[in-house]
Amino acid sequence: MKRSALTLALLALFVGVWQIVASLPGVDRLILASPGETATALGHDRSLLFDNAWTTLEEALIGLAIAVAFGALAAIGMHLIRPLRDAAYPLLVASQAVPIVVFAPLLVLAFDYGIGPKVAIVALICFFPVTVNVLDGLRATDPDLLKLMRSLGASRLQTLRKVELPASLPYFFSGVRLAATVSVIGAVFGEWAGADGGLGWLVLNATHQLETPRTYAGVVLLTVMAVALFALVTLLERVAVPWNRQGGRTA
Repeated sequence: MKRSALTLALLALFVGVWQIVASLPGVDRLILASPGETATALGHDRSLLFDNAWTTLEEALIGLAIAVAFGALAAIGMHLIRPLRDAAYPLLVASQAVPIVVFAPLLVLAFDYGIGPKVAIVALICFFPVTVNVLDGLRATDPDLLKLMRSLGASRLQTLRKVELPASLPYFFSGVRLAATVSVIGAVFGEWAGADGGLGWLVLNATHQLETPRTYAGVVLLTVMAVALFALVTLLERVAVPWNRQGGRTA
């Protein structure tokens, strides 16, 4: 309760400062909309905003699901096959030095303006945190447990299934939480590169049309969406990893 009260107090402070700054005489209303104007836009344009929010959420969820599936499989493969890890891990890290926004227009040209390029961009952005966290979780398994499994004559796959995978779950959910947050950013990048719907597309058009309150309303919905996905993954972790409720480990 104390934590929630503090969070609400900080949020109220932020909104208050935002309102004060937006009310200053020298602030252009075409640049900074006030919280009241943003709330009015949320109500007045709710149909337009929520229709496009659903498009962005769909892109983010599909891309996140693909990244989680392939990221976990890639991490398990690198964990089981040492030469594969030695060869692929440096390339995986180096891939993060390439701005995804560079490839976004190329993906749009390759897959047209449909959902394909947005999902691909989200999956590419989310793949790295999932893979790295799962791989680190597998490698961080208690050595005593591994020795116990070997003494019991367990096979490599039995050790993976009964010890290493359960031990890596806190790391897995840490990676998915991070990926869930940035998945919204990936969807917006994809929509900015080329789209005919979505909150990123709506925010961009509203900016060009000088509909500043609508722009801020879209940003508020994107923020709520990212926080909601983060909270959903945290809830799933509490159900799937009850022994890690006291905070969990992060890679």
